[in-house]
Amino acid sequence: MDPNPSTLPESGPASPGRIVLAATPIGNTGDASARLVELLGTADIVAAEDTRRLHRLVQSLGVTVAGRVISYHEHNEATRTAELLDQVRTGSTLLMVTDAGMPSVSDPGFRLVEGAVAAGLTVTAVPGPSAVLTALALSGLPTDRFCFEGFLPRKAGERASRLADLAGERRTMVFFEAPHRLEAMLRALRERFGAERPVAVCRELTKTYEEVIRGSLGELVQWAESTEVRGEIAVVLGGAPEQKAGTPEDHVAAVNELVSQGIRLKEAVAAVAEDVRVSKRELYSAVLAAR
Repeated sequence: MDPNPSTLPESGPASPGRIVLAATPIGNTGDASARLVELLGTADIVAAEDTRRLHRLVQSLGVTVAGRVISYHEHNEATRTAELLDQVRTGSTLLMVTDAGMPSVSDPGFRLVEGAVAAGLTVTAVPGPSAVLTALALSGLPTDRFCFEGFLPRKAGERASRLADLAGERRTMVFFEAPHRLEAMLRALRERFGAERPVAVCRELTKTYEEVIRGSLGELVQWAESTEVRGEIAVVLGGAPEQKAGTPEDHVAAVNELVSQGIRLKEAVAAVAEDVRVSKRELYSAVLAAR
């Protein structure tokens, strides 16, 4: 057993290299891990989402990047992935960093991991700061089961369709949102899930002006209407409450609501039936009988 498990094994020039996904601070530079600092100074290649942000980070950490720095972001990852994998095959250690948090989680990196797995190359990670987990932990909402939904679609129709898919989701949900779209997002959540659903808006996490606003969707819509919101935003939404099964006739309106949003009848029936635990066949018959 390695007597120092925190140290990653070195790759020789004659053997395949490795890809290291490294989490970077989400706001407070002091959260940078010792392993991140070490790899920034020793990796053969550093692939960065934004090379300017990388430069500012290493300056604040007092690190000199010895390897080659290249940009790797959503606009070039499709074409640059193969080149990077070739470098790893020849024995290079490739460090992948994004602007903040863990690569591949709502950030570039997935294509690189997918390609490496397909090619049988080594991929490991240096864990660290995560806006998703930090917001979840601070929200005051259940943390035993949760899901990450990233950014909702900007267009109202597409956003409504995505939220309809989450109508019966009982897990706590974590979203990202831009500050100038937060009010519209909270209004959409209130319309879909009701004014009483608990929610937390987390902004500027780990930074000087960190703030967590907790309450109901109705209360936070009012807050957003009267506040100029700035900074990086994570929204944590409580899951759907447990519902009693009732009779199929009790849930016809819920099916019709989904259908009115463009969801096919059979799909709407299946979604509601699963959520409220009634027979799909009986619910379908009840919907037809009510028309």
